Amino acid sequence: MTAIRKIPTHVGIIMDGNGRWAKQRGLKRTMGHEKGAKVAEDVIQWASDFGIKYLTLYSFSTENWKRPPEEVKYLFSLMVRYLESRLNKIVRENVRVRFLGRIEELPENVYKVCKKIEEKSKNNTKIQVILAVNYGGRQEIVDSVNKLISSGKKEISIDDISTNLYFPDVPDPELIIRTSGEIRISNFLLWQLAYSELYFTDILWPDFTKNDLEKALIDYSNRDRRFGGISSDEGSGNIGSK
Repeated sequence: MTAIRKIPTHVGIIMDGNGRWAKQRGLKRTMGHEKGAKVAEDVIQWASDFGIKYLTLYSFSTENWKRPPEEVKYLFSLMVRYLESRLNKIVRENVRVRFLGRIEELPENVYKVCKKIEEKSKNNTKIQVILAVNYGGRQEIVDSVNKLISSGKKEISIDDISTNLYFPDVPDPELIIRTSGEIRISNFLLWQLAYSELYFTDILWPDFTKNDLEKALIDYSNRDRRFGGISSDEGSGNIGSK
């Protein structure tokens, strides 16, 4: 395997394909979610091993409420079960867990578990794991703007919106990974990913391995991030390169 020349500080992952994984095997969708949760737990460890400092996992979007009520109920019960059973491990391994989104709108028992995990792990420093739950990128931007309007702002700048997002202290992700072969962002970190590198793989989330993560990191490390400028080996005539 090629060496990874640079590790991104912040990686975001759209974990897609649990349902299809289960369907391919003649299993209930819930079994796909169970396997996907285990992979998410593994990815946290792998990311920490690689030296990634922030890992944002798209766990439940604002659009996911459109799923059948029994599936939504199962997803939340799975999340609560996983988090409660692994709280001691999270603290022991120096992992900080935070929840990105309108978690106050979640069922009360889910909200309480989220706040408990945040409180118990708040002083941990090895890696921040950010679970996007009841999260939508458009809603986050709207909430930021409304917060500014409420404060009396008449003109709003880019910095104003950035500093009023849900987690303004978290750096923008350098790399966004999406599994399952879908090539779209699905309302994930819309403001923050303005200059993120995007990596799409056909691997379904329950089949995602450490080797797959490593491939994404190698691909990222070989890219030339210019942020609207030009690379060191290009002439000034290459106007407009991104």
